[in-house]
Amino acid sequence: MAEEITEENKRSWNPMDLDFTDAEILSRYVTETGKILPKRITKLSTRQQRHITKVIKRSRNMLLMK
Repeated sequence: MAEEITEENKRSWNPMDLDFTDAEILSRYVTETGKILPKRITKLSTRQQRHITKVIKRSRNMLLMK
């Protein structure tokens, strides 16, 4: 029996593939108070951390994230 293909199954966990509409996934890179977690905690590369930071700020600007 084939497994249904859902949005969650198609999602890649690569941080470079995330965009500002993925607020639920981006919330793992933000503290409860709204601060973006540093690279040493997230264990991302410099390029990935810059991308995540930019996407989180864009998401906040579009009022999708707090």
